[in-house]
Amino acid sequence: MTSQKVAAVILLSGGLDSYTSAAIARSLGFDLYALTVRYGQTHFQEIRAARAVANALGVAKHMELEIDLRPIALSALTGAVSVPKDRVVDPADIPATYVPARNTVFLALALAWAESLGARDIFIGVNALDYSGYPDCRPEYIRAFERLAKLATKAGAEGHEFHVHAPLAELTKAEIIRRGVSLGLDYGLTLSCYDPDPDGRPCEHCDACLLRAKGFAEAGVTDPLLGVTG
Repeated sequence: MTSQKVAAVILLSGGLDSYTSAAIARSLGFDLYALTVRYGQTHFQEIRAARAVANALGVAKHMELEIDLRPIALSALTGAVSVPKDRVVDPADIPATYVPARNTVFLALALAWAESLGARDIFIGVNALDYSGYPDCRPEYIRAFERLAKLATKAGAEGHEFHVHAPLAELTKAEIIRRGVSLGLDYGLTLSCYDPDPDGRPCEHCDACLLRAKGFAEAGVTDPLLGVTG
């Protein structure tokens, strides 16, 4: 008799990090329930990327939720201001692309689905080394949300533990890419850019593009999206 896989909810944006995080969850034997949030971001290309990534991962279910944060979460990613380009990425300087409370909203939605599924594991692809300085990407934030999940849920009140996995939190972008390559991932399916053109081609100048290029260069791997190493 074969044992049934344990379900996990994975937050899937269509970017490099969330793809790798989800693939790590799959490698650990979890049955993947992918959640993509259409939160009012200024471009739709990342949703298409999330669909391609979900298909490549063979997820059990891919759910897209529309929660429009534009009226309450002012950010360059929700169209309030322009996306900064060619800046020196300094984690101490929180950029205009920070979306207020975005990861808290996303994790709350993932928690609701996980509890409804009877799942106790959530995966998120946040990173606190090669990143833009968002406060809701730090390991201490993830641990705090994990404590909140126990306090805020029926399952927690009944003694069950929720685990919020952030397997990339303390990896460099190069280490993340090497891990993904070892798992056989096609990063050509992903989109990291904050400001792609209408055809989905990355701008190559926003923080996300610069960090991605740095990661591929340091990993010594060709980025299949651009056809260049770094």
